[in-house]
Amino acid sequence: MQLVRVLDFIGVGVFAVSGALAAGRKRLDVVGVVVIATVTAIGGGTLRDLLMNRTIFWFIDPAYLIAIFAAAALTMLYVRYRHPPERQLDVADAIGLAMFSISGARIAEQERLPDLIVVVIAVITGTFGGVLRDVLCNDIPMILQRGRIYASAVVAGTSLYVLVQHAGLNRDLASYGGMATIAGLRLAAIWWNLRLPIFDLEHHRGRK
Repeated sequence: MQLVRVLDFIGVGVFAVSGALAAGRKRLDVVGVVVIATVTAIGGGTLRDLLMNRTIFWFIDPAYLIAIFAAAALTMLYVRYRHPPERQLDVADAIGLAMFSISGARIAEQERLPDLIVVVIAVITGTFGGVLRDVLCNDIPMILQRGRIYASAVVAGTSLYVLVQHAGLNRDLASYGGMATIAGLRLAAIWWNLRLPIFDLEHHRGRK
């Protein structure tokens, strides 16, 4: 349980940074930055808890909100003095995605849900905050961008996490392996522009 809490806190902090950077790129004011950072950080975990009929995690421990506000403030302070690299938002998002997804998977396991639902809950936990961030910033959500390796990275990493546990691996070690897989796939996709195959109905129709 302790690892879940650590993953949640780190994931919340990293997603808050990603939200603050996204808000900065849209030239929002301080309130806008805090709002985007907050919904990015807690959106996925909130939907997860609602679906699982659990008390929402940041209701129980407001320290999550303090972590979000601190991360947003530090991000705004940092960018006043140094311009962040263009891909910093994607890198921060990849790290948060990995940690939050596996945290969601572990919480679903505690409720003794089937393996498939564990993977689904991981995807929801990891991606929904980013969906809210992108919608509020008037961008196409990353999960819906053509060919983007995003939710697919969560599916791969969480599936590995579940399978290696069935093979007898310790849950904590399986968690690290799942997170490394998710983050690795996302970062590889970012650095080498890897894409999933695209189903193009018009292209196939034109070949007839």
